[in-house]
Amino acid sequence: MKIKNISELGRKSVEEFRESEKFPLIVVLDNVRSMHNVGSVFRTADAFLISGILLCGYTPVPPHRDIHKTALGATETVGWQYFDSAMSAVHQLKSEGYRVFAVEQVEKSIPLQEFSSENPGKMAVIFGNEVNGVDPEVLKSCDGFIEIPQFGMKHSLNISVAAGIVLWEMAGRVPR
Repeated sequence: MKIKNISELGRKSVEEFRESEKFPLIVVLDNVRSMHNVGSVFRTADAFLISGILLCGYTPVPPHRDIHKTALGATETVGWQYFDSAMSAVHQLKSEGYRVFAVEQVEKSIPLQEFSSENPGKMAVIFGNEVNGVDPEVLKSCDGFIEIPQFGMKHSLNISVAAGIVLWEMAGRVPR
Protein backbone atom coordinates (compact mmCIF):
# COMPACT_ATOMS: atom_id res chain seq x y z
CA MET A 1 0.00 0.00 0.00
CA LYS A 2 1.46 3.34 -1.06
CA ILE A 3 0.91 6.38 1.17
CA LYS A 4 -0.16 9.47 -0.80
CA ASN A 5 2.41 12.21 -1.09
CA ILE A 6 1.70 15.93 -0.65
CA SER A 7 0.97 16.58 -4.33
CA GLU A 8 -1.49 13.66 -4.46
CA LEU A 9 -3.43 15.05 -1.48
CA GLY A 10 -4.45 18.21 -3.36
CA ARG A 11 -3.38 20.46 -0.50
CA LYS A 12 -4.28 24.12 -1.03
CA SER A 13 -1.78 26.90 -0.74
CA VAL A 14 -2.46 29.61 1.86
CA GLU A 15 -3.72 31.88 -0.92
CA GLU A 16 -5.95 29.15 -2.42
CA PHE A 17 -7.36 28.45 1.04
CA ARG A 18 -8.15 32.12 1.63
CA GLU A 19 -9.91 32.35 -1.75
CA SER A 20 -11.90 29.11 -1.31
CA GLU A 21 -15.59 29.18 -0.53
CA LYS A 22 -15.94 28.34 3.15
CA PHE A 23 -18.55 26.28 4.93
CA PRO A 24 -20.87 28.88 6.57
CA LEU A 25 -20.01 27.84 10.11
CA ILE A 26 -18.23 29.79 12.85
CA VAL A 27 -16.63 28.10 15.85
CA VAL A 28 -16.81 29.94 19.18
CA LEU A 29 -14.41 28.93 21.96
CA ASP A 30 -15.75 30.06 25.34
CA ASN A 31 -12.98 30.29 27.98
CA VAL A 32 -11.03 27.32 26.64
CA ARG A 33 -7.80 27.34 28.59
CA SER A 34 -5.58 24.83 26.75
CA MET A 35 -3.42 26.25 23.99
CA HIS A 36 -3.13 22.74 22.53
CA ASN A 37 -6.93 22.50 22.30
CA VAL A 38 -7.08 25.91 20.62
CA GLY A 39 -4.41 24.89 18.10
CA SER A 40 -6.18 21.63 17.40
CA VAL A 41 -9.49 23.41 16.73
CA PHE A 42 -7.69 25.73 14.27
CA ARG A 43 -6.26 22.71 12.48
CA THR A 44 -9.68 21.01 12.30
CA ALA A 45 -11.34 24.23 11.08
CA ASP A 46 -8.74 24.41 8.31
CA ALA A 47 -9.34 20.77 7.34
CA PHE A 48 -13.08 21.37 6.82
CA LEU A 49 -12.88 24.92 5.35
CA ILE A 50 -14.80 26.43 8.28
CA SER A 51 -15.47 30.18 7.97
CA GLY A 52 -13.69 31.23 11.15
CA ILE A 53 -13.11 31.00 14.87
CA LEU A 54 -14.08 33.43 17.64
CA LEU A 55 -11.81 33.22 20.69
CA CYS A 56 -13.53 34.46 23.83
CA GLY A 57 -12.67 35.34 27.42
CA TYR A 58 -9.41 33.87 28.61
CA THR A 59 -9.07 31.58 25.57
CA PRO A 60 -5.46 32.03 24.39
CA VAL A 61 -4.92 33.71 21.03
CA PRO A 62 -2.22 33.37 18.38
CA PRO A 63 0.60 33.89 17.99
CA HIS A 64 1.88 31.50 20.59
CA ARG A 65 4.32 28.63 20.29
CA ASP A 66 2.00 26.11 21.99
CA ILE A 67 -0.96 27.02 19.74
CA HIS A 68 1.23 26.77 16.64
CA LYS A 69 2.55 23.37 17.78
CA THR A 70 -0.85 21.75 17.20
CA ALA A 71 -2.28 24.17 14.61
CA LEU A 72 0.58 23.45 12.17
CA GLY A 73 0.04 26.72 10.29
CA ALA A 74 -3.76 26.81 10.44
CA THR A 75 -3.66 30.11 12.35
CA GLU A 76 -2.41 31.58 9.07
CA THR A 77 -5.33 30.24 7.04
CA VAL A 78 -8.38 30.25 9.33
CA GLY A 79 -9.70 33.72 10.14
CA TRP A 80 -10.23 34.50 13.79
CA GLN A 81 -11.32 37.30 16.11
CA TYR A 82 -11.04 37.85 19.83
CA PHE A 83 -14.01 38.86 22.04
CA ASP A 84 -13.81 39.70 25.73
CA SER A 85 -16.76 37.34 26.33
CA ALA A 86 -18.70 34.68 24.48
CA MET A 87 -21.84 36.73 25.10
CA SER A 88 -20.36 39.60 23.07
CA ALA A 89 -19.53 37.15 20.29
CA VAL A 90 -23.06 35.70 20.34
CA HIS A 91 -24.62 39.19 20.11
CA GLN A 92 -22.48 40.01 17.07
CA LEU A 93 -23.19 36.66 15.41
CA LYS A 94 -26.96 37.09 15.86
CA SER A 95 -26.79 40.64 14.47
CA GLU A 96 -25.13 39.12 11.38
CA GLY A 97 -27.89 36.52 10.93
CA TYR A 98 -26.19 33.48 12.45
CA ARG A 99 -28.08 30.82 14.36
CA VAL A 100 -26.06 29.87 17.43
CA PHE A 101 -25.87 26.37 18.92
CA ALA A 102 -23.97 25.28 22.01
CA VAL A 103 -22.33 21.88 22.07
CA GLU A 104 -23.42 20.95 25.56
CA GLN A 105 -25.21 18.25 27.54
CA VAL A 106 -28.40 20.02 28.61
CA GLU A 107 -32.06 19.01 28.96
CA LYS A 108 -33.12 20.11 25.49
CA SER A 109 -30.02 19.06 23.56
CA ILE A 110 -30.41 17.30 20.23
CA PRO A 111 -28.18 14.27 19.53
CA LEU A 112 -25.64 15.23 16.89
CA GLN A 113 -26.77 12.55 14.44
CA GLU A 114 -30.33 13.93 14.62
CA PHE A 115 -29.31 17.54 14.25
CA SER A 116 -30.46 18.81 10.92
CA SER A 117 -30.64 22.25 9.60
CA GLU A 118 -33.85 22.91 7.73
CA ASN A 119 -32.52 26.37 6.82
CA PRO A 120 -28.87 25.64 6.27
CA GLY A 121 -27.76 29.26 6.35
CA LYS A 122 -25.13 30.64 8.66
CA MET A 123 -24.52 28.81 11.92
CA ALA A 124 -22.16 29.07 14.86
CA VAL A 125 -21.26 26.36 17.35
CA ILE A 126 -19.96 27.14 20.83
CA PHE A 127 -17.54 24.89 22.67
CA GLY A 128 -17.06 25.68 26.34
CA ASN A 129 -14.44 25.46 29.02
CA GLU A 130 -12.84 22.05 29.52
CA VAL A 131 -14.25 21.71 33.07
CA ASN A 132 -17.30 23.99 33.30
CA GLY A 133 -18.65 23.86 29.75
CA VAL A 134 -20.43 26.76 28.06
CA ASP A 135 -21.26 29.66 30.39
CA PRO A 136 -24.90 29.34 31.62
CA GLU A 137 -25.68 32.93 30.60
CA VAL A 138 -24.46 32.19 27.07
CA LEU A 139 -26.64 29.06 26.96
CA LYS A 140 -29.71 31.27 27.51
CA SER A 141 -28.89 33.13 24.27
CA CYS A 142 -28.47 30.05 22.09
CA ASP A 143 -30.92 28.93 19.44
CA GLY A 144 -30.40 25.29 20.38
CA PHE A 145 -28.08 22.68 21.80
CA ILE A 146 -26.19 19.79 20.25
CA GLU A 147 -25.00 16.77 22.21
CA ILE A 148 -22.55 14.11 21.09
CA PRO A 149 -24.01 10.77 22.17
CA GLN A 150 -21.62 8.74 24.31
CA PHE A 151 -22.11 5.18 25.49
CA GLY A 152 -19.30 4.36 27.91
CA MET A 153 -18.67 5.20 31.52
CA LYS A 154 -17.19 8.61 30.67
CA HIS A 155 -19.58 11.17 29.27
CA SER A 156 -17.21 13.89 28.25
CA LEU A 157 -14.72 14.34 25.45
CA ASN A 158 -11.68 16.54 25.10
CA ILE A 159 -12.75 19.74 23.37
CA SER A 160 -10.47 19.10 20.40
CA VAL A 161 -12.06 15.67 19.89
CA ALA A 162 -15.59 17.08 20.30
CA ALA A 163 -14.84 19.83 17.78
CA GLY A 164 -13.52 17.29 15.29
CA ILE A 165 -16.64 15.15 15.59
CA VAL A 166 -19.08 18.07 15.35
CA LEU A 167 -17.30 19.88 12.51
CA TRP A 168 -16.99 16.67 10.49
CA GLU A 169 -20.67 15.88 10.97
CA MET A 170 -21.79 19.40 10.03
CA ALA A 171 -19.38 20.08 7.18
CA GLY A 172 -19.50 16.50 5.93
CA ARG A 173 -23.19 16.87 5.05
CA VAL A 174 -22.45 19.51 2.46
CA PRO A 175 -21.44 18.31 -1.01
CA ARG A 176 -18.18 19.87 -2.16
